[in-house]
Amino acid sequence: MNVFRESDTAQASRVAERTTAKKVHVIACGALAREILAVCEASGLSHIDLHCLPAIWHNHPERIVPGLEKAIAETRTEDPDGRIFVAYADCGTGGALDVFCEKAGVERIAGPHCYSFFVGNDAFAARWTDDLTAFFLTDFLARQFEAFVIEPLGLDRHPELRDMYFGHYRKLIYLAQTEDADLQRKAEEAARKLGLAYEYRFTGYGDLAADLKRL
Repeated sequence: MNVFRESDTAQASRVAERTTAKKVHVIACGALAREILAVCEASGLSHIDLHCLPAIWHNHPERIVPGLEKAIAETRTEDPDGRIFVAYADCGTGGALDVFCEKAGVERIAGPHCYSFFVGNDAFAARWTDDLTAFFLTDFLARQFEAFVIEPLGLDRHPELRDMYFGHYRKLIYLAQTEDADLQRKAEEAARKLGLAYEYRFTGYGDLAADLKRL
């Protein structure tokens, strides 16, 4: 009987810890929204409060740090005791994001970009020589290829510019977070439009999942 009472007490303690846990405010690139929500749901991370900044900043890295500065200031006003985690890799900021995070006292997910942390930063670095001429897609970019690649580059209006933009690439690698046949078809079509060989790799959520669970 004592064993059962101790077990029940331990279980109640764990439930209480989850119930009273402080919020962790994850401020993320909008391109990661589906993935973060999926990890939170699958892992029971109910203490995570997600706030997303515009995904189109994927194409405008100079907007990331000012946007984060504003979002973090607003979050700290609303919840002074809450923890903040930045779900951005460097994402083309050229180190400016790390300088800001250190100054603001917040942590970000490690890695140069989302392609790296989805694969796993160590694994991505190990294959970088082989993938040097690759153009990468994630689930988000496969889904939004026209809006985030074709239209911003003007290829819908000037398809003759394709080789100027992509002539130094040799293959398109779809780094898939989910096993979705429709997205695989979209990624293959994207490779065809860019005149690149197609390669599919299933990654899951990689280091993103590990970091969210660690929080």
